[in-house]
Amino acid sequence: MLFSSVIFLWIFLPVVFIGSFILDRIAGNKAANVLLLVASIFFYAWGEPVYVLLMLFSIAANFIFGIIVAKSTGHKKIWLFASVLVNLALIMYFKYAAMLVGTVNTLFGASFTIREIALPIGISFFTFQAMSYVIDVYRGECEAQKNVFKLALYISFFPQLIAGPIVKYKDIAEQIDNRKRTSTQTALGIRRFVYGFAKKILIANTLAEAADALYQIGVDNITGVISITAALFYTFQIYYDFSGYSDMAIGLGKMFGFEFKENFLYPYTSLSVREFWRRWHVSLGSWFRDYVYIPLGGSRRGIRRTCINLLIVFFLTGLWHGASWSFVLWGLFHGTFLLMERTPFGKFLDKHKAFGWVYTCLVAHVGWVFFRVEDIKTAVIHIIRMLLPWRYTTGRYSVWEFVNNRMVFTLVIAVLGMGVIQRLVPEKLAKKWKYSAVEIAFCTVLLVLCISSLAANTYNPFIYFRF
Repeated sequence: MLFSSVIFLWIFLPVVFIGSFILDRIAGNKAANVLLLVASIFFYAWGEPVYVLLMLFSIAANFIFGIIVAKSTGHKKIWLFASVLVNLALIMYFKYAAMLVGTVNTLFGASFTIREIALPIGISFFTFQAMSYVIDVYRGECEAQKNVFKLALYISFFPQLIAGPIVKYKDIAEQIDNRKRTSTQTALGIRRFVYGFAKKILIANTLAEAADALYQIGVDNITGVISITAALFYTFQIYYDFSGYSDMAIGLGKMFGFEFKENFLYPYTSLSVREFWRRWHVSLGSWFRDYVYIPLGGSRRGIRRTCINLLIVFFLTGLWHGASWSFVLWGLFHGTFLLMERTPFGKFLDKHKAFGWVYTCLVAHVGWVFFRVEDIKTAVIHIIRMLLPWRYTTGRYSVWEFVNNRMVFTLVIAVLGMGVIQRLVPEKLAKKWKYSAVEIAFCTVLLVLCISSLAANTYNPFIYFRF
């Protein structure tokens, strides 16, 4: 079930919100938590009726591991290793088994076969949350949860279940038991949800129409202009798609009394790739920092070890996004530029901010081609034509056969909304706008437009749904 679906908006959300609100007022958080847990399991089962059992197994296994790790006196590391192994085994089988078999067959000329395995929705998100819980218990950063239903709510809570942000248990443990839903918080949540909804429906979906159409052109007819334009539309599609979904998740959390950390901080305004990764998918970046990069030694063991650690992290970051070597290449592509920025080139970027912004946008723009075109050979063809457009000027198609005025207008809005308006508008004017009657009217118009768009158009893709 998607946040942008009619069933969610008109049935699921109103019923759960009103029901949990009433229970909160009558019996407190404990009763509301029961409803939220049941609703979250139903939310997941709606799209994955079989794999809800997998999620429940993950919850039960990590609950048990958390208790054992907390009580163990001499074998904590062994139990921690066992918990990580179980979690990784689940994700390896369901997400990466086919990729591994295919790689072995290609490298060694083998002919191993494996039955088709459906990818459980959001397995990367809820598995990472479960692992972080047990690791934090091991580190003593949080106490083991003795109530399996509370841990189940943390792992399965529907606002962040299938597309994040990845929430750490230590950041939300207190809120499960002692949160207060205020009218102000609810209003802020609705406002945030509407903005995220508009990002997804009005901007990302429109940009997706152009990007999908352009990427469907055969490589023999791809001109440099088509490759540049396709990547440009996809660059903004993926940002508004994923950040819009994160905004909706954060807004929903507020509506139910929970506070989630920000997941996107205007990444396309970054002045270096290093800064880009402090602003893009913040919850994933912080997860790899806390549970992979720092345990490997971070930057404390010399430049060579630092470089190796960074490449490991970005290899895993790419792999996390999908069972394809193109995702791994995308991760290593970004990791390589992070290594470059640890040389004097990084100081050069600090001094020349305009160049830094152009360079960062170009890296992100080119990198998304590997992300969008899963066939590496085709991706390389696109990138070559992007970087040398004057050499590829002839083809059967013109960009304007696939891009209309509505798409161009939406792209302009997307560029302005990526942080440009937010930085140009004076702070006093921004404060006057926030929560004003004009903004309420604006949000109402956005909501009407989104609902109208959903009713009139069945095209509603979601990129991160597969992760």
